[in-house]
Amino acid sequence: MTSRAVAAAAGRNVWIVGGGDLAGQFADAGLLDEVLVSIAPVTLGAGAPLLPRPLELRLEELGRNGDFVSARFAVVR
Repeated sequence: MTSRAVAAAAGRNVWIVGGGDLAGQFADAGLLDEVLVSIAPVTLGAGAPLLPRPLELRLEELGRNGDFVSARFAVVR
């Protein structure tokens, strides 16, 4: 599927929405350049990891969208 997605993108950016496992699959294939995270003020107890596998990220930008905080991370290869 990832080779079809790369061909369909034709060099353009693609926004993947679907959670940590999906993002991790693209990261495993070397196709993930950045991660955008929106954080809402909700207490989740112990919480859950953002991604189901280790991935080195570098914070690039912070912003605010109403009651949400948005963070943009670059994937470090």
